[in-house]
Amino acid sequence: MAYLAFYRTFRPISFDTVVRQEHIVRTLKNQISTGKIGHAYLFCGPRGTGKTTLAKIFARAINCESPVDGSPCGKCAVCKSLADGSNLDISEIDAASNNGVDEMRDLREKVQYPPVAGRYKVYIIDEVHMLTASAFNAVLKTLEEPPAHAVFILATTEPQKIPATILSRCMRFDFKLIPQKDLEGLVKDVFDKTGKSYEDEAVAAIARAGAGSARDCLSIADMCASYSTGKLTYDDVNAVLGSADFFAVAELMQGILTENASSALSAVEEILSTGKSVGVLVKDLLNLANNCAVVKICKNAKQIVNLPAETYERIKNLADCCDGHKLLRVTEILSKAETDMRYSLNGKITLETAVLKSAMPQTDYDIDALIGRINALEAKLEKGVTVAPAAPKPEKETKPEMRKPVLAETHDDVNPFAAPTEKQAKREVQPTMWEAQPKLASDKPRALREDEKTGVFGKLLRSLRTTRKNAVLFTLCMDLGNFFEGEKLVLTTESDAVFRGLTRADNAAFIAETLLEFGVPEHEVRIKKKGESEYDKAVRELKKNFEGIDIEIK
Repeated sequence: MAYLAFYRTFRPISFDTVVRQEHIVRTLKNQISTGKIGHAYLFCGPRGTGKTTLAKIFARAINCESPVDGSPCGKCAVCKSLADGSNLDISEIDAASNNGVDEMRDLREKVQYPPVAGRYKVYIIDEVHMLTASAFNAVLKTLEEPPAHAVFILATTEPQKIPATILSRCMRFDFKLIPQKDLEGLVKDVFDKTGKSYEDEAVAAIARAGAGSARDCLSIADMCASYSTGKLTYDDVNAVLGSADFFAVAELMQGILTENASSALSAVEEILSTGKSVGVLVKDLLNLANNCAVVKICKNAKQIVNLPAETYERIKNLADCCDGHKLLRVTEILSKAETDMRYSLNGKITLETAVLKSAMPQTDYDIDALIGRINALEAKLEKGVTVAPAAPKPEKETKPEMRKPVLAETHDDVNPFAAPTEKQAKREVQPTMWEAQPKLASDKPRALREDEKTGVFGKLLRSLRTTRKNAVLFTLCMDLGNFFEGEKLVLTTESDAVFRGLTRADNAAFIAETLLEFGVPEHEVRIKKKGESEYDKAVRELKKNFEGIDIEIK
């Protein structure tokens, strides 16, 4: 006999051997035990979750003479007859290749003939969403009022493509993706039955690659069993899946998380030079970023990721070198790159751009990137590292610098190359009349006009972002409200954390110094009451526009 793949050899033949889908199995069992069999069913859900398998079990069970707990016994004359491939009481139709109106008209004619062996004639129409509109119309009336002996089971992965007139005539069952633990148990059971030895980490990797599909999982397990002649290891599974070397990918992620763009790009070139595709590398990076997030957040992360000890320790080291906001932003950038590659002519450039953006957060103005940079600054401050704002650039001089005059001594024996005497030193430090004089107390800045006040807050933000370069204060000030009370600029916020940050002595002094450059002598930060109504906002704006006028609001 020809070799059968795992997913065919170990296909369930009774309800008890179906992996999960308990909500559907229980309903079908109850209908069989009570004899309340419907005329049309719709099985929909992701691929490989058991739609066709359950349809076949249900078709045999409703014809079985003595079902065992709702499942077909497999021993009675009807079960044996249905097991014969020549029996036509159970017909499986592939709608992907028989999607025309002629095939459905033929079905409508054949459905009138009674079953040969059992009580019901069952039609399983797979991938029913592939039928044309004319084919749906041809089967519509028959589906609504079929003969008493006919049962239709429609299976599809895309129920949204089925007309509402068909959906309303069927009992709908939605299949769910199978959890990883159940897939691991399925693979272990198959390996135990076939005598294949394995590592638990290898089985976990197969289950993760199955992504909730039992059929995909068993297909990967079949390949892995053929690949390895001895004990199946975690590395064997990675080799079958075509994944890049884990530690090479970890080195690339290290460069991204530590903001070492040169190291990250070098790691990309090294991995791609081994023949791995760009798409596989992006997928591996996303899986690694996800594992880092799990390890950083979950207390039982070791049980969740289920990886070898050396691999787990490497992931833990990666997770410890950054905060959650950094991991979140890196994952978002890589996810977008994976989507963009579908429409890109050069996937390598798309990947390298994403890697550079992830490794250079100073070029990224996303809120998570900014918060990550702030957290990094705060961590440095806690360790005692002084983080000072960059000094402002000197203004361009319009006149050549004027030098002080050198007053020559009247004595002839003075050596011009000798060190200056104490008297000369005292005389040289005296200010001359053309040196800059300190401002007098009476030199007050002129009062700003009303049109000038409207642009002050924007100038403050631009200065914090470009000229004075204080990323912390720029982030804190972005969403502030602002208005003037006379010559004083009032900044408002609803956040207590932002209020505390802006009123801290060093931050307040920095803002005051910046505002003074724009002619604002005083500022104040206030907590704004949360949830200000439109009415209160309008009143405040009115009083601001008519400042100095007594206004009565009724």
